[in-house]
Amino acid sequence: MLIRLGYDITVTCPQPTPMISMMSAERARAPDIRVAERLVTTPSVETTSYVDLFGNVCRRFVAPQGDFIIWSDCTIEDDGLPDPVDLSAEEVPVPELPDDCLVYLAGSRYCETDELSQVAWDLFGQTPPGWSRVQAICDFVHGRLAFNYKTASSTRSAHDAYREEIGVCRDYAHLAIALCRCMNIPARYINGYLGDIGVPIGSPDDFCAWMAVYLGGRWITFDPRNNKPRIGRIVVARGRDAADVPLLTSFGPHQLAAFRVWTYDVSNLDPA
Repeated sequence: MLIRLGYDITVTCPQPTPMISMMSAERARAPDIRVAERLVTTPSVETTSYVDLFGNVCRRFVAPQGDFIIWSDCTIEDDGLPDPVDLSAEEVPVPELPDDCLVYLAGSRYCETDELSQVAWDLFGQTPPGWSRVQAICDFVHGRLAFNYKTASSTRSAHDAYREEIGVCRDYAHLAIALCRCMNIPARYINGYLGDIGVPIGSPDDFCAWMAVYLGGRWITFDPRNNKPRIGRIVVARGRDAADVPLLTSFGPHQLAAFRVWTYDVSNLDPA
C-alpha cells in the first residue's frame, strides 16, 4: 500500500520567531519512502535538523514576521496490515525490564501516576496480566471519555481527563498510559499520521495520538481512542507524553492561522 501524507500550516508571528517542528515520518521508515519528502516554506527560510533524546527528528528554523507557511508532502509504502494483535503477550516483571523502559514507568507532565495509582489498582488489580490487562485499560478509557474536538485543551492531563470524562485522542492516550504505568507496565506516547483507511471516512485528517506498551519483550501498539486495529499508522515521534513530542515549539508569540493534514491511500495512482 502507498500512503501519501503531509501538512500545510500557516502561523502569524509579530516578529522573527525561532521554532522547532516535529512532523516528519520517523527515521525508521526511511527505507519505505517512495516519493521523497518535499518541504516548502513561504517565505523561504533555512532549516536544519537534529535528533532529540528520544530519537525523534526535529527541524529548526526561524519564522519571519508576518504570515509563514510550512508545507510538506511525501509518499510512503506500508504493509497495509492492521495493527498486530497478540493475546499471549505477557507483562515483563520490573526487575527484568530493559533500562531504557524504566523512564516509561514514571509519572510525567501529563500522566500523573501518583493521582491515578489507587484508581488503577482498584479497577485492574484483578484483571489477568498481560495483553488482557492493557486491553481492559483501553476499553475503560474508550468508554469513559467522550470525544469532542471542541473540548480540546493543551493543559488537560490524564487525571483531568479521568475526572472530566471528555477529551481528544491525546487525552485518551494520556489516561491509558498513566493507568498502564500505575500497573507497572511501561507505556509511551506516540504522535503520528492515521488516515481513514479501511474504515468509514470521518472528520478531516489530523495528527493523531496513540500509545505503545511494552509486553512480551517488545513495544506493541494500542489505541484507546479508536480501540480497534487500524491500517496505515505512520509514526512521527515518541516520548513520555505530549510534552516530549509537540508538533510545533515556538520561542515567542504566534497565532495559528491555518492547519491542514492529509493521509490517504494512493496505491492505485502513479506515485509521481
